[in-house]
Amino acid sequence: MEVPAMAHSITGPLSPCEGMMKDLSLDALQLCERDASKSQDGTISELEELPVPQNINISNITCDSFRICWDMEARGKERITHYFIDLNKKENKNSNKFKHKDVPTKLVAKAVPLPMTVRGHWFLSPRTEYTVAVQTASKQTDGDYAISDWSEIIEFCTADYSPVHLYQLMQKAEVIAGRMLRFSVFYRNQNKEYFDNAREMQENRMLQAVKDNSGSHGSPISGKLEGIYFSCNTEFNTGKPPQDSPYGRHRFEVQAVTLLSPGSNLYFGDFYCMYTAYHYVILVLAPKGSAGDEFCKQRLPALDIADNRFLTCKQDEKGDGSLVFHHAQDVILEVIYTEHVDLAVGTVAEISGHQLMSMSTVNAKKDPSCKTCNISVGR
Repeated sequence: MEVPAMAHSITGPLSPCEGMMKDLSLDALQLCERDASKSQDGTISELEELPVPQNINISNITCDSFRICWDMEARGKERITHYFIDLNKKENKNSNKFKHKDVPTKLVAKAVPLPMTVRGHWFLSPRTEYTVAVQTASKQTDGDYAISDWSEIIEFCTADYSPVHLYQLMQKAEVIAGRMLRFSVFYRNQNKEYFDNAREMQENRMLQAVKDNSGSHGSPISGKLEGIYFSCNTEFNTGKPPQDSPYGRHRFEVQAVTLLSPGSNLYFGDFYCMYTAYHYVILVLAPKGSAGDEFCKQRLPALDIADNRFLTCKQDEKGDGSLVFHHAQDVILEVIYTEHVDLAVGTVAEISGHQLMSMSTVNAKKDPSCKTCNISVGR
């Protein structure tokens, strides 16, 4: 049975005691700002002990929900009216101790049949480690509660965004993508040492690397997908790649047809911003049947390579068989190509512009408050 995360009639924060009593009457799972084992005056009802939950089991984990069940002794079981669930983010030993710490979340639920689904995007984030413990409770006539001891503490980790969540994110990105501009080359900026190393140590090839943790916290490609970042955005007044870059003064350029063709599959990977007006879209470009293609098929929304709002490859209307390429004007595209690339298929040259470090997206954190690029699930 699924327990709803919040009753719609609750419109604002309640005091600790009010929150516990009003929320429980609505059969809803609620946030409680104090330890549920104490009443407002700090007393506890003295009655026969209630059974302690045993063998806690967590299953059906998504990015913002999980299913929980447990075993209990028969003794006192008929007196149970509520469950108290203590849900906390697992402590990050490397966290800054001077920053505001996450407040432990006490959840209150009517004693519904198990298993029970806990759902709530305001306190559950994707790809995050949590600890959970459970008490049984019996509501008394005076409004106080008799409680059991806490169960053992269980650890679990929430999941990544599903393809359904990413599709919702893609729809939001499509709204602001803007008109399509023609382009002819993909390019990758790095420092001189990067290209020297590719020539001398990697047989003249740029090799795939695991994607960093930039973008949405729930992105299923972060820390998992291997590929090479490319850009394709052009300056609106010249139609050519910009001369400035955050990643280095040396640029590898390759004709668009070398990487993007009808023999490739294209996937939507992410949509985010970094507390600025700029919005980024991550696309994954994978040769059909490659390891990267198989990885993406299970996790990302596929795009029609000839008809989408971000990056297209299609036959020229002139009918001469040539391909034309377009990119969205109003988002910054980051294209991850999932295979190695030989430097011989393109050219490396120094650019004339500046190295704008402030524009780097390496391990960039997404703005969780942006209404343009967030969806209504755990962040």
